Amino acid sequence: MRTIPSAALWITLLAFAHPAAAQTQPPAPVKQPDCSAAEYRQLDFWVGEWNVTMGGRQAGTSRITAEESGCVIHEHWTGGQGGTGQSFNFYNRQTGKWRQVWVASNGSSLDFSGTLVDGSLAYTGETTTPAGGRVLHKLTFTPNADGTVRQFWETSADEGATWKVAFDGRYARK
Repeated sequence: MRTIPSAALWITLLAFAHPAAAQTQPPAPVKQPDCSAAEYRQLDFWVGEWNVTMGGRQAGTSRITAEESGCVIHEHWTGGQGGTGQSFNFYNRQTGKWRQVWVASNGSSLDFSGTLVDGSLAYTGETTTPAGGRVLHKLTFTPNADGTVRQFWETSADEGATWKVAFDGRYARK
């Protein structure tokens, strides 16, 4: 004599017989962060080949490139006196701030962070003198209506009571 399995047994057998039917759809792939957001484009006005003057005199040349899928703005500087340097500028999504790291051919370096303020990228930073004193820095990049860019850099050795102009450069496209 043949027995007929109960309904519960049939459901169990069907579930194990077709395991794919019991599984859910795989999760949709998560979009990895990239540098396509508007914040990453805030310094794009500086990208290009430039002649740089200060007070109407040639100060140097600069080649600014967007690299790493637009995540880094990379400056290649050649000064009129022969010195060279490079800066790496990037928007840090964790801090919500821009960062610039500058390294010169003489071994000096600077590290700034900043934000976009009224259309200008305004950086601040500090360094230490060989005697241990603190020097504050303000560095601003401003796009001008005529297509030039102004880089204005000030320093203070007295905790910001007074400021001296370190560089006031005008970048004109080659």
